[in-house]
Amino acid sequence: MALKRIALRDFVIVQSLDLDLQGGFTALTGETGAGKSILIDALQLLLGARAETGVIREGAERAELAAEFDPPARLDGWFEDAGIEREDVLLIRRTIDTQGKSRAWINGSPVTATQLRALGEHLLDIHGQHAWQSLTRQDSVRGLLDAYAGVQTQALAALWTDWREKLRALDHARAAQDSLQRERERLQWQIGELQKLSPRADEWEELNALHAKLSNAQSLLDNAQEAALALEDDDGNGAIPRLSQAQNLLQSYEHVDDSFRSMNEVLGNSLAQAQDVLRSLQGFLRHTELEPERLAELDARLSQWISLARRYKRPPEDLPGLLEGWRSELHALDSAADIESLADAEADSRAAYEKAARALTQKRSRAAPRLESSVTQAMQNLGMAGGRFVVLLEPATEPAAHGMDQVSFLVGSHPGMTPRPIGKVASGGELSRISLAISVTTSELGEAPTLIFDEVDSGVGGAVAETVGRLMQQLGRARQVLTVTHLPQVAACADHHLVVAKHKTARSTSSSVHAARGDARVQEIARMLGGEKLSAATLAHAREMLEPAHPVQ
Repeated sequence: MALKRIALRDFVIVQSLDLDLQGGFTALTGETGAGKSILIDALQLLLGARAETGVIREGAERAELAAEFDPPARLDGWFEDAGIEREDVLLIRRTIDTQGKSRAWINGSPVTATQLRALGEHLLDIHGQHAWQSLTRQDSVRGLLDAYAGVQTQALAALWTDWREKLRALDHARAAQDSLQRERERLQWQIGELQKLSPRADEWEELNALHAKLSNAQSLLDNAQEAALALEDDDGNGAIPRLSQAQNLLQSYEHVDDSFRSMNEVLGNSLAQAQDVLRSLQGFLRHTELEPERLAELDARLSQWISLARRYKRPPEDLPGLLEGWRSELHALDSAADIESLADAEADSRAAYEKAARALTQKRSRAAPRLESSVTQAMQNLGMAGGRFVVLLEPATEPAAHGMDQVSFLVGSHPGMTPRPIGKVASGGELSRISLAISVTTSELGEAPTLIFDEVDSGVGGAVAETVGRLMQQLGRARQVLTVTHLPQVAACADHHLVVAKHKTARSTSSSVHAARGDARVQEIARMLGGEKLSAATLAHAREMLEPAHPVQ
């Protein structure tokens, strides 16, 4: 079961309605003008139809509509994409006020009419003289054939997407050849300039440190010489001899006073450290040279770094990274401009798509005659004896995600009539009956769990009317079926019977819906058979019609 409940407030001539619905086949009947199609109109509004203020009951401020569904499991992904919490019951609400403002909610989350329409395609399929949906829509027709053939198109759509992406990459590369070449030449020249420098990572810091050392070499030598002499000169003067002298003086009396011993140890450490510094200074003086040539080389190298940094308006330390970045850009350009590789990739992708599309065409071609035969057979029992249903499979004007086929449904509603597109040759009643024939044929294949037929019995009667009822009864075993009907033969086959009644007062007119059971149902069938005056004969006939029916063979 799919549609569980519908509630209306101040909608058209309905003041208040709360209606629970059952699975199987439900018939809606009532006198002409009672408002039998109001429920269908309400469902269409709940599922995204255009809202107009004319649907608000006269004197009311707004119309309120709500419906509860059992959410099909396949809608889990839809809920996630829409950011709507999935619950055990799918609740859809919509309000329309006298200013024409419409608001809608799904499970309490505000939604747009577009989202309602997208959801509605998964919940309801409405067929009728004025509300049939799918027989002339290319995507729906193709979907019916694919479902009947048992094929899926997701893998083909993925191949199609891959091919189109590779084709766009190829077209872009071809169109951008001139600009790419200019960009490539610019990068090559810039890379050439920086490659002359060949800057290494961290080289800028190393150059600056070495340059500072060499440019201050003379001062370093002079200060090192002065420091060494201050520690010890050729005449035995300096800090080290004086420290040694002080140590000897303290050492002479450390056995008398322990404090002399501790001070002597401190002097000994200081003397050792001073001697270490002197040796280091002497080593520095022996090995350090002014190296004017090396300093000149460093000056020239630093000048190159600074010049290129100014040219490209970057800090000198960024030059190594800049060079690597340009090399990466050039590699990407070379890859993008590789027309031959891109063309090969596009050709391979196109071949994979076309192979899968041809396989899909073969499956559709094998299924089309079987669908034709099944629907044609169903038409014979629906007042279209000699009629013919044709599935026309033609090459599409251009490939698409769904394949390379254009699918159309044609019909010849009378013997000898050349089949033509359904929408051009079929009347409203014929459209509804053809829809019913297709629905019965594909009842286990479609997605929408609820089928609604609005006066599909228009223009038929007698045995054909009974056949329509039997077919709907059969269809109701797999799906939830609701139909608005004037024919007692159809209503008598229903699992559930709802009667729509109009109530008039001096001030207003309203409509109500109630379930007909037992004698109430007998009386409604009798009314449909013979009018308001119920004779014993019509009541007996009604009881006879309501006896358990034999299943459709």
